[in-house]
Amino acid sequence: MNKKIIAVLLLAGFVLSMGFTKPKKSKSKSKGGKVVLTVWESTNGPDEFIRKAGEAYTKTHPNVTIKYVNVELGDAVTQIALDGPAGVGPDLFAAPHDRLGSLVTGGHVLPTANADKIRSQVLGACSTALTYNGTMYGYPVSAETYALFYNKNLISEDQVPTTWEGLAEWSRKFNKANPGKYGFVMDVGSGYYTIVFTTADGNRLFGPDGTDTTNTNINSASSIKGMNFFQSLRSALDVPAADLDTSTADAAFQAGSAAMHITGLWNVVPFENAGIDFGVTTLPALPGDNQPCASFSGTRAMFVSAYSDHTEEANDFAAFLITPEMQKLRFDLTGTVPSISVEVSSPYLGGFMKQLDYAFPMPSIPEMGMYWEAMNNASKNIWDGADVKAELDACNAAILGK
Repeated sequence: MNKKIIAVLLLAGFVLSMGFTKPKKSKSKSKGGKVVLTVWESTNGPDEFIRKAGEAYTKTHPNVTIKYVNVELGDAVTQIALDGPAGVGPDLFAAPHDRLGSLVTGGHVLPTANADKIRSQVLGACSTALTYNGTMYGYPVSAETYALFYNKNLISEDQVPTTWEGLAEWSRKFNKANPGKYGFVMDVGSGYYTIVFTTADGNRLFGPDGTDTTNTNINSASSIKGMNFFQSLRSALDVPAADLDTSTADAAFQAGSAAMHITGLWNVVPFENAGIDFGVTTLPALPGDNQPCASFSGTRAMFVSAYSDHTEEANDFAAFLITPEMQKLRFDLTGTVPSISVEVSSPYLGGFMKQLDYAFPMPSIPEMGMYWEAMNNASKNIWDGADVKAELDACNAAILGK
């Protein structure tokens, strides 16, 4: 064969092979050059925290600038899948731990650097929540669960029921004596809250470790019994599910129209600003039990993007966010529970910390993404009188894609 033809063929083969090779992004190896870290976070507190933390970090790391970009917590997981591969994503982004499975299987996040050291610094519930298939991902910046708020002008501390049966009985009497007001309110159409009624006898969503992809337990005998009791609470709060969403329940308590409400630490500041004199305690016990019912616990984390060009700096800044000074700052700005053992001043934190003793991390397997809509719909229908077993069977099928 002619040597020129051979050369052309070799060159063509080289060009084609280059076309099928995706160039990899270079990762930073040192902190000598100027670096801009893009951080996605939500507004109304977390944004100010990132800005102030960024300013503090830059004072000791003058080559690093923190750029805040507003991407709300609920949008980050979807947006990273689009923006990351396109090269326009963040170096760090906030996301709830229950989406960890999707983030890992999608290849969007990197493991925690110095994971053993980080585990030793944070609350055990937080490190557990951020561990997937034995590997830790992300840096927990806050912990959360919900508890029972009570308006001291409507119910005294010693009157607050410790059982759900007691809460229902007290509320029926209160409602009758106080037209236009409610003994208790909650978002009855949110699986975030209604999961508590499925937790008797150690029953847990996706099994004791939250990893059983063959059995959700959402339609187990314990779940059916618990949700039947949940349905019976309609006699103590005779309002359709469509009129009992989170904003409506929050507004009722904030207006002084509800004696008790199930919500989280994020509502402390709004309720204080409204002038409500309130306390916070653990959730009531389920029928037949003598301890607070189990709630979901959540961990909000900062994840290092797998698409970042500055992973060393991103990991270092994320670790900076869980130092005592930064955790105190975050609490002051957002009111959320610190992810480390650090003293903060709050008359309400004790109630949440006690409830965390009975809480369990939201499962983080990919199937968890199907839970919310399915359980929300089932909860609304059950509250409005639908057959409990049929609704939970349908919920189970929807989660498992059957």
